[in-house]
Amino acid sequence: MAAKKQFKITYATLGADMDKFHRDFDRALVQVREKIGQQYPHVINNQPVPGAGETFASVSPVDTRVELAYFKAATNDEIEAAVTAAREAFPKWAATDYRKRAKILQKAASLVRKNRFELAAIMSLEVGKNRLESMGDVEESADLMDYYAKQLLDARGFTVPLARLSRKEDTRSVLRPYGVWAMVAPFNFPLALPAGMSAGAILAGNTVVCKPSVDTPWITSRLQEIYMQAGMPPGVVNFLAGDRRMGDVLIHHPQLDGIVFTGSKAVGMKIFREFSRDFIKPVILEMGGKNPAIVMPSADLETAAEGVMRSAFGLQGQKCSACSRVYVHRQVKDKFLDLLLRKTAALRIGDPVEKDVFMGPVINRKAYDKFQAVMEEARRDGTILTGGNVLREGAFANGYFVEPTIVTGLPPSHRLVKEELFLPILIVDVADSLEEAVRLSNDVEYGLTAGIYTKRKRELDYFFDHIEAGVTYANRRSGATTGAWPGVNSFCGWKGSGSSGKGGCGPYYVQQFMREQSRTIMY
Repeated sequence: MAAKKQFKITYATLGADMDKFHRDFDRALVQVREKIGQQYPHVINNQPVPGAGETFASVSPVDTRVELAYFKAATNDEIEAAVTAAREAFPKWAATDYRKRAKILQKAASLVRKNRFELAAIMSLEVGKNRLESMGDVEESADLMDYYAKQLLDARGFTVPLARLSRKEDTRSVLRPYGVWAMVAPFNFPLALPAGMSAGAILAGNTVVCKPSVDTPWITSRLQEIYMQAGMPPGVVNFLAGDRRMGDVLIHHPQLDGIVFTGSKAVGMKIFREFSRDFIKPVILEMGGKNPAIVMPSADLETAAEGVMRSAFGLQGQKCSACSRVYVHRQVKDKFLDLLLRKTAALRIGDPVEKDVFMGPVINRKAYDKFQAVMEEARRDGTILTGGNVLREGAFANGYFVEPTIVTGLPPSHRLVKEELFLPILIVDVADSLEEAVRLSNDVEYGLTAGIYTKRKRELDYFFDHIEAGVTYANRRSGATTGAWPGVNSFCGWKGSGSSGKGGCGPYYVQQFMREQSRTIMY
C-alpha cells in the first residue's frame, strides 16, 4: 500500500489530519535538541572559517537559559574575505548557463523539503514560532526557490528579441547580473526570507554575502549548508554571522553592487541613503507595515474576527504583514469585538514546540521591554480591552512571554496608531463609512498589506481602488492581512514599506537583480 502523502503546511492551513505531522515534528525535535550547544563557523568560498571575532550565542526566547548555538561575530577582515570571494566567483557564475543555475536552486528546494522537520524544529526553538508557522516558513522557502527558478526558465534567461529597422540587423534585450550583492535578513522569517532574497540574486547570476539576523543565525546557517549540498560553486554564496555593525560595514563597502534587505524602515532608509555614492546602485528593500483591516456591516463577523485575530497575533505580531489596526463599522462594532475578544482569550500561550500552542514568546529582551513601555502609553491614552501584561510565572519565568493585547480609544494621530510596533498589539477604532475607514487606513507612512470584510461588490471595488497597499485581501478567514505565498500572492510594499513596487513571491522579482543591455548586431 502506498504511503500517505504529507500535505503542505502553508500560512493558510486551518485544519487537516495532523497526526502524522505532529509525530514527525516530535521526532525531529528530539534530534535537534541533541545538537544544542555546538559552535558554527562562517562559510567563505564553501570553506568553514572558525572566525576571530567575539563569540555570541543564539539564545532561545522560550527559555533564555538555553544557548542553542554559538557563532563568532564577523571581523572586518572576514567581511573583506567574503566580498573578495564573491567578487572572484562572479564572472564564472554569471557565465553559467541559466538552466544550470535553475537546476541547482531546484535541488536546494528539494533538500529543504527533505529536511523540513529538522528545519522547522530549529526555527521553533530559535525564533519562538509555533510548529505550524515554522513549517510554513520552511515550505515557503522551498517554494520560493522553485518559483523563482521557474521564472528564469520560462523567460529563457531573460533574453528577448526586439524589432528591426532593417533586415541586416538583429537586436536583443538581455538582462545581465550586477555583480556582488549583500543580503541582510531579519529574524521573523529566518529561512524563507534569506532563501527568497538569495535565490533571486543568484538565479540572476549574481554572487552573495549573506548576513542573517543576530537572533537567528542557527537556522540560516543551515541554508548555507543546503546550498553547498545542492552543488553551489565556491564563492557564489558566503555566510557570515554578526550584529548590526557588520551591516554597517557592508552598506559602505565599495565592492558591493547591490543590497537586498528586509527589516525596519529606519534601517532600510539608512541603506537607501548611504549605499550609493559615485552612482546609483540597486537596493531592494521591504521595510514593514502598519496594516489595517476593515469590517463592514455585511461582513461574516465570525470570519472577520478569526481572520483579524490570526493576523494580529500569529508569530506574536512580529510580521511586517501583521494586522495592527482594525476599523469596524459602528453598526457591528459590539458584536465584532465580542467575537474577537472571545477568540483572543482562547489562544494558548506557551512553549511553541508544543502542538496546541498558538503564541510563543517575543524574540528578545528589547522587544519584551518595548512591549511594557508601549503598554504604559496605551493605558495612559486609551483603553486596554484585553491583555497588556508580561507573563512571568511558572513556565513563563525564563522567556519573553507577553499577552495578546487589544487597545481602543486612541486618537488617530497617536504614535501607537502610526508607528510599526512589531508586537502582539491590535488597535481597534470605529468608522461610520467605508470611505472613512479607507481614509484612516491610508493615513500612515506604510503601505504593505490591507484587508476588508464585506459581501458587497461596490465596497470591494472601492477598497481595492482606493487602499494604499501592495498586498490586499478580502474576506480571508485564515488571515486578514497575512499569508502571502509564492506564485499566489505577490508581496510588495508601497510608500514606506518598499523600494521597488515589485515584491517577493511575485512574477517580477528576479528581474530586479539584473540590468538591461541592448545588443545590436549588423550583418
